[in-house]
Amino acid sequence: MNKVAIVSGANQGLGFALVEALCNQLGAAASVYLTARDPVRGREAMRQLRLRGYSPLFHQLDVTDEASVARLAETIYTLHGGVDIVISNAAARISPDQPQDKQVAHFVNTNNHGTFRMIRAFGSMLNDNARFLVVASGFGSLRNLSPALHSQFDITTRSLEEIEQVMDHYVQLVEAGQDKAHSWPEWINIPSKVAQVASVKIMAREKKEEARRRGILINAVCPGLMDTEASRPWFSDMSSAQSPTQAAGDVVWLATLPPGTEVPYGELIRHREVLPWL
Repeated sequence: MNKVAIVSGANQGLGFALVEALCNQLGAAASVYLTARDPVRGREAMRQLRLRGYSPLFHQLDVTDEASVARLAETIYTLHGGVDIVISNAAARISPDQPQDKQVAHFVNTNNHGTFRMIRAFGSMLNDNARFLVVASGFGSLRNLSPALHSQFDITTRSLEEIEQVMDHYVQLVEAGQDKAHSWPEWINIPSKVAQVASVKIMAREKKEEARRRGILINAVCPGLMDTEASRPWFSDMSSAQSPTQAAGDVVWLATLPPGTEVPYGELIRHREVLPWL
């Protein structure tokens, strides 16, 4: 069967490298969807890949817009009936030059609520032996938050909707300047990444029996430090950073694990190793 794959946030950086790697690994018969919020940039990325001999498909996707996510899901279902690989990669940038209270709402809406929208839209469309990945970060381990906050991300009892509510309340606290008083860390990236990984683990818990029966794997993945425009403002030394092409290798490995693979499942993976939650 020819594979169907979707990569969000794919007009540049890691997303672009993931589409290229998937096209290369899955072959010309696969339907690999390069998606981007901006159609102009998305089609320019398509042009670049075609010059390299690949034939991805394009679909506009803005993960902050529920209707946009629904349109892509409807297109995939109508044309293919399901999906084999979903890599939820779209992410908002944050800048050290801007107050975090001015950035947090858009950041959370993209990275967290966008993840939730992708889970809800495509979680029910996964084919047998499908792979569902969320690109997150090593910062997404619960150990990076104060123990006072751990109960808010209880992956054994919380629902996806409750994680959404936690993050909405977090945004309100940051915007009101009250986040530190409630034990939240200074950098908004850490709570966002913890919530992303928690959502993946909850999705994996909710679908555990079905996933085991149908060979589906659900994981979060940290690609490691990459030399990109989004990373450079935050890290003074990029000498050990990977290129997006290098980082894509481990992500695509996880996305294309062969049928019959049972682990990792519901984990955060970096460089093919499981990172602890606690």
